[in-house]
Amino acid sequence: MPAVDFTVALFCRVDDELADVKKHALADLHPSEVVTLGMLQALRGEGPCAFYRWVQKELGTLFPRLPERTRLFRLLVQFEPLCQRFLVQPTFFGVADSYGIELVHPWRERRAQRQVARKGLSNHRWIVGAKLAVVTDDCGRIVSFDVAGANVHDTRFHPLIEQWNEQMIVLADKGFKAKDYNPANLKICDKGSWNERMIIETVFSLWTVILSSLIAFWHRSKHVWLIPAPPSTFAPLGAAKSNLNLRPLRFEQTRTTG
Repeated sequence: MPAVDFTVALFCRVDDELADVKKHALADLHPSEVVTLGMLQALRGEGPCAFYRWVQKELGTLFPRLPERTRLFRLLVQFEPLCQRFLVQPTFFGVADSYGIELVHPWRERRAQRQVARKGLSNHRWIVGAKLAVVTDDCGRIVSFDVAGANVHDTRFHPLIEQWNEQMIVLADKGFKAKDYNPANLKICDKGSWNERMIIETVFSLWTVILSSLIAFWHRSKHVWLIPAPPSTFAPLGAAKSNLNLRPLRFEQTRTTG
């Protein structure tokens, strides 16, 4: 699909959801345009410089008043809370799990003064990075999420599960089990039981390519424009609940002859 056509379709759906958000009188971009650009950047899995060049080249006609690059990414941080509107509603059953994001090699730990990565265990190995915890519905779409350093235990994300008490029963592995207290709506599953939980592994596998492309960007910035991954990003586009065959987008590039 051409980039212009996809961007127009995405903007229409974003603008419908953010119809009550007004544009500032002195702003160059409407909040719906900023959120649309943020979603495109997350879907493409590129850093700020490469993404900004792509927008100038491919979408210049749609965003004639595009602000300077650093200003644009400050706007992404400013309007990041609007992403919460695109999360899906909880279902009767849900799944919780954490995903380790390795930002730097362990040998390079503490070499950067502004390093935000932390050393911890993820998937039975040591990483230096962050830990992303998500709660999904029964179709693998994101209901809520949280981010912390890789050095925290999965029980650190209990509030993420407890907020859906009396609304959702959340299935999780033994990594979320605490000695003293567990949320009432948390069901700890033994290995090999409740295989419905594997849907979240499908979601994690779809993130791998996108997150690996954003490692450099995440390592240099405390503030991350964190769109809750492909399934929930496509949810406002009316994707079918059972459709999990999502891949990082590859738009058709405009070619000139002469």
